[in-house]
Amino acid sequence: MPPLVLSDDEVQQLQSIANSRSLPHSIVQRAQIVLACGAGETNTAISKRMGLTGMTVGKWRKRYRDLGPEGLHDELRPGRPRTYKDDKVAEVINRALESKPTDGSTQWTARSLAAATGISESTAHRWLQTFSLQPHRQKSHRCAEA
Repeated sequence: MPPLVLSDDEVQQLQSIANSRSLPHSIVQRAQIVLACGAGETNTAISKRMGLTGMTVGKWRKRYRDLGPEGLHDELRPGRPRTYKDDKVAEVINRALESKPTDGSTQWTARSLAAATGISESTAHRWLQTFSLQPHRQKSHRCAEA
């Protein structure tokens, strides 16, 4: 592997990341790998000292050399695309916060919200939980309806 040359600013930034207690462990470990590479250690020595494989050390050395500090983060992984756009989520949440059900109920339930908006009950329940909404515990609605 070609040597990894780090500027003083890069070393300072990497040391800050490597000593962090609030960043994810994976990012901290990657910064430690890059610092060791910059200090001239071999991949084998780093892997033995840190309990990693040589391929792991080589991967993060190469990623940092190619991408800089952004290379310490994971690449986006493929997955199922989102089913609903942000505007649909906002519409459902606003409906739960600012209106009453049309069936005469006093508050929304996941079931009634799903029926009124055309989403599944599990999705309505998940969105209510995600935004920490509990329509049944609100003292009053923020809508102008009576």
